[in-house]
Amino acid sequence: MNEAVVAGALAVAALNALAGLDGLWSYYRHAVRGRPAAIFWTLLRVGQGSVLTLAIAVGSLAAAGKHPRDDLFYLYALLPLAIAFVAEQLRLAAAQTVLDQRGLDGPPAVGELREEEQQELMAAILRREQGVMALSALVVVFLALRAAGTAHGF
Repeated sequence: MNEAVVAGALAVAALNALAGLDGLWSYYRHAVRGRPAAIFWTLLRVGQGSVLTLAIAVGSLAAAGKHPRDDLFYLYALLPLAIAFVAEQLRLAAAQTVLDQRGLDGPPAVGELREEEQQELMAAILRREQGVMALSALVVVFLALRAAGTAHGF
């Protein structure tokens, strides 16, 4: 049982590392639209799904009476769910942050911009969202690796 939990945590770390590194690379290259962005968002959602799967597996083991020797395991295995939730909230706030930085009051002010300025604004919003989510994936990698390291004793 111990090996399966460790393998699950390592899989979560690997999937989120792919998403995080791809997202940071795309962020660095300003590739926020098109195929590169689609790959990032797909990898990110797969990584988030793996986090949920691990949490369900850990909960099932706990309900079955199987517990690790180190209770920190639960923190490391379940905290990525909270990280994903907070990151989604920050992603939602990205648009308003970019609008505030540019002194725009909201969507009506954006509608008054020239089309190329609107495109530039959208790219800035998408880039900020991508950066936030890529960093959250890398935090999940750290937590998943810690979970794998404390998963002994099941």
